[in-house]
Amino acid sequence: MSFGAQARDVFNPLLLEVGAPQQGVTDLSVFEEGAGQPPGIYRVDIFLNNDQFDTRNVEFSLQKDAQGKETLQPCLSVAMLHEMGVKTDLYPELGAKEAKCAKLSAIPQASTDFRFNDQRLLVSVPQLAVSQSARGAVPENQWDNGIVAMLLNYSLSGSNSYAKNGQSSDSNSQYANLRPGLNIGPWRLRNYTTWSRDSNGQDKWDTVYTYAARSINALKSQLVLGDSSSPSDVFDSVPFRGAQLASDDDMMPDSLKGYAPVVRGIARTNAQVVIRQNGYVIYQSYVAPGAFEITDMYPTGGSGDLYVTIKEADGSEQKLVIPYASLPVLQREGRLKYSITGGQYRSYDGSVDETPFSQGTAIYGLPAGFTAYGGGQFSSHYQSLALGAGKNLGDFGAVSADVTQAWSTLQDQPKDSGQSWRARYSKNIVQTGTNFAIAGYRYSTSGYYSLQEVMDTYRDGPASYLQQLERPRNRSELSISQNLTEALGTLSLSWVSEDYWNSDRTMRSIGAGYSNSFNGMSYGLNYSYNENSTANKNGVQGRGKVYDRDQVFSFNLSVPMSLFMPNTYASYNLNTSKNGNTTNSVGLNGMALEGNSLSWGVQQGYGSQGVGYTGNLNADYRGTYGEVNGGYSYDRNSQRLNYGVQGGLVAHENGVTLGQPLGETIALIAAPGAHGVDVDNQTGVKTDWRGYAIVPYTTPYRRNSVQLSTATLPDDVDLTINNQNVVPTRGAVVRANFKASVGQRALMTILRTTGAPVPFGAMVTNQAQKTAQGAIVGDAGQVYLTGLADSGALMVKWGSSSQEQCQVNYTLAKQTTNAGVQVMNGLCK
Repeated sequence: MSFGAQARDVFNPLLLEVGAPQQGVTDLSVFEEGAGQPPGIYRVDIFLNNDQFDTRNVEFSLQKDAQGKETLQPCLSVAMLHEMGVKTDLYPELGAKEAKCAKLSAIPQASTDFRFNDQRLLVSVPQLAVSQSARGAVPENQWDNGIVAMLLNYSLSGSNSYAKNGQSSDSNSQYANLRPGLNIGPWRLRNYTTWSRDSNGQDKWDTVYTYAARSINALKSQLVLGDSSSPSDVFDSVPFRGAQLASDDDMMPDSLKGYAPVVRGIARTNAQVVIRQNGYVIYQSYVAPGAFEITDMYPTGGSGDLYVTIKEADGSEQKLVIPYASLPVLQREGRLKYSITGGQYRSYDGSVDETPFSQGTAIYGLPAGFTAYGGGQFSSHYQSLALGAGKNLGDFGAVSADVTQAWSTLQDQPKDSGQSWRARYSKNIVQTGTNFAIAGYRYSTSGYYSLQEVMDTYRDGPASYLQQLERPRNRSELSISQNLTEALGTLSLSWVSEDYWNSDRTMRSIGAGYSNSFNGMSYGLNYSYNENSTANKNGVQGRGKVYDRDQVFSFNLSVPMSLFMPNTYASYNLNTSKNGNTTNSVGLNGMALEGNSLSWGVQQGYGSQGVGYTGNLNADYRGTYGEVNGGYSYDRNSQRLNYGVQGGLVAHENGVTLGQPLGETIALIAAPGAHGVDVDNQTGVKTDWRGYAIVPYTTPYRRNSVQLSTATLPDDVDLTINNQNVVPTRGAVVRANFKASVGQRALMTILRTTGAPVPFGAMVTNQAQKTAQGAIVGDAGQVYLTGLADSGALMVKWGSSSQEQCQVNYTLAKQTTNAGVQVMNGLCK
């Protein structure tokens, strides 16, 4: 026997009554139907064809589907659908462009699925109705130029050394790195200035650059006016003062990121590390004995080998060269990458003439994985033309080769000409664990000069500079990191070698390292060999003398001490150099405080051949308002105290916010009233006393999730939402707004004038908060409320008629602390 009729699920609201029957029981039919939830505004994650689009407030209403069943359906505007990539022009039945709610059924087979438990709205649209874009692409109309703001990045460091005997003398030095900026609309004004003072009290100021820049969205390019450096993919990078319009790969979906070198070395003692690029000091820090790695250098806007000087405690120096290698020149098929530069040659040496020049480059992606590229450089003293090609070899990597023909006229010299041939190769093999590899080779004829070499000869002073100018002949470079296996560890290797036409000097820097871990323990071996690695690129120090050669070997071991001290490691280091000095040291290092914002270390060592005992103590704290570090070290001859502070500052319409050192593109969190709240995935970053915080690093032209940790909210603060997505343009300060409800908390039992509780499911809204969403009354008229003022009014509603609503006027007891939840009754009239 079968039955043709089926009854829907019905819940008898009288079952909610406890004790005496209530009048005006809440209508719960919405929970009985297929929708299962009431209509209203919900904040949801929106997905289009399984790709996340955005997180927004969306209005939902009850509508009947094809089977006549009521379900919650979103109100998506035509403009939003177009923003999501839907080809709205092909479907006029969706509605007018300004229509608030589009008729999605106008697109055949289009549908929505609201998953209430996950707060996700899945929008499904046939692929033919969606514009094709690369994965990860963000529509241009979502790019945010950010707010008007003034910025300042600062880094201050110094050291004071005190002699213990007559073999050394007291000394001190200070260094400052200042990077102010101003954002107005799409324009970015930036400056990079350094200051240093030596033991003799001599001050030195250097301006690395000052420029104004903005993005040109239609051209997917950046316009720079002022001081900058030309691109290095076709020609060597040249510092200039003028104007440049160049393609910005980050504005393209899924673009390849540029390569930045990592500085690795070995310090024999407590040492100072100074890094120069194109003559400017761009980094200065202090390291303990052993192998070190520097990955936090601020980009200078150009390229050029990094010349590293390691000043040891005994006064000796190590010098090494880190190649700023570039990848093979490749572009996707049909993609044109270009640059146009014009202005004056800008040297760090004030005696060099500011000679006008111009440069243009073009790179174009051809079919079958080929890329063609070329360009020209032109000035009164120098002309060059370059032509090259690259090829994507698939499983075998990528390769490019080019030739440059140059015509040069050095100061007081006849015109000369020559060629430079260059080949580059790279391969990233995920299957074999080869994380990154670059190999390059360059050969130049005896008559070849680069633009920078020629420009540097036009200077004030004697002509002896021409005799010192070394002309590169051969140059080879290699950088590779190989993951052997999970059990065998990782091997890294770097090499750079260069010889010259008019000198028998050969510059060479070689580094090799091996690291592995086992049951929480980690260990590593490092080797460094440096020959004639002078920090003066065009110098010929040592001509006719014995050239400097240096070899250093180190071994390090780290063992976790989690059984005795959480987040703490014991370490052992062995360092030995070609001079025969060997140092053994043991130490402890770890992290402490909330979010591991404090890192610290202590080390004690002993060196052979008269080195004696050495030791150091260091700490670094990353907090809401910046970063502070300090250290103490000693050896047989001296003791040194070093210190430093760095951070960032943003001045905006709501005041001044301090934070950690700023990256190129940042976000400003605005959550007034929510003080001391952690920012997820940002060590040491919290909202300040006003509820503002700086997220120091974001990715331009990509969605960045900015999230506050609800676990660290003050007891009197509640957030409607704790996550925002921002899409900044390059250099922007984007604002992420969070609405915080600040006030007391209460568990209120709302009673009507008859003494009966208000119906189960009634909605309570705070008139002062003016929010669309309210709290739902539970059993026996109880409701949990947050963000309450000391006194105010609450609106309670459980139906559509005026007889099914009332108002509660309340007064809370004033509390000296915010830890408690008040329990009280409220009379609803």
